[in-house]
Amino acid sequence: MKKILILVGIVVCIDGRGTGYKGADFKKVTQKELGKYEVEDQIAAAKKLAELTYINKNKIGIWGWSYGEFMSSNCILKGNDIFSMAIAIAPVTSWRFYDSIYTERYMQTPQENASGYDDNSPINYAEKLKGNYLLVHGTGDDNVHVQNSYTMINSLIEANKQFDMFVVPDRAHGIYEGKNMRLNLYTKKTSFVEEHLLR
Repeated sequence: MKKILILVGIVVCIDGRGTGYKGADFKKVTQKELGKYEVEDQIAAAKKLAELTYINKNKIGIWGWSYGEFMSSNCILKGNDIFSMAIAIAPVTSWRFYDSIYTERYMQTPQENASGYDDNSPINYAEKLKGNYLLVHGTGDDNVHVQNSYTMINSLIEANKQFDMFVVPDRAHGIYEGKNMRLNLYTKKTSFVEEHLLR
């Protein structure tokens, strides 16, 4: 998809706080706050890009997979003044639903760090959705359980927000298993981007 988008738009990848190769403090600042600083940096970068004369500030989107989907979900909600489209595939929507061996390494337990879990959870910001949001999840995902997307769906419905959903039966976190699955998913993603960013 990135190769296609490069032909018709500008594709940017931002290494915000929490990423490597910029020192321990830069990388570890997200400890106990997954989704706070990284999202702030994506939003700030998008706003900076929007200042450029050759960027249409009304057509800025974001997409991600795995941790990136958690980010794209948070960005379209917390950055609803800059992001007009987001695609989230198999998103973590609450660290309370993710496996403890990973989550507690960065977040401690929910009892020790309730605000870290809740303040950066997309399900708690559903009412902020303004843009176009595509949520994709495989029902057989044993890494990021589909409960994450189901809870996000309920939060969006309770906030009376419109969104697009693509549930893929029995697919795991990678979703690609099965005839034409990769083609079908990339066609859906590309069509969503074309409809909401390129027209």
